[in-house]
Amino acid sequence: MKIKDFAKKYQIQADTIRYYEKENILKPKRRENGYREYDEECEKQLQLIIILKQLGFTIKEIQQLLILRDESISTECNNATVVLLKQKIMKLEERIQFYQQALKVVQTVEELVNEEKYLENKAVIEELLLVFFKSVHKREI
Repeated sequence: MKIKDFAKKYQIQADTIRYYEKENILKPKRRENGYREYDEECEKQLQLIIILKQLGFTIKEIQQLLILRDESISTECNNATVVLLKQKIMKLEERIQFYQQALKVVQTVEELVNEEKYLENKAVIEELLLVFFKSVHKREI
């Protein structure tokens, strides 16, 4: 499959695919004429990259995982993988907590503005949003 078709199939830009190649996380075969050929292995690789990106992995982390995946199994390799995955688990748990808290805030605001009660509850809504802002930014500091 050519890059245009490959990009269209996965709804990403061809430049993104070229970037993944440049970063050495996607390695298509080359035809005799120099054109890239995206085969089933490339598809599996891109699917892995897409899901890891959706999980919040950076390109550098994906590179590290792919290097570890291609190394022979060893205690050192296993430990490095576990450390990376534990870090990602912690970040995902933080994001889940943030979204759970955000959902509660939005649901509360929705209840407070329901039936045209915004003006009546304006101060409460502003305070709720301010408290949420402070709780989110306290973690980032």
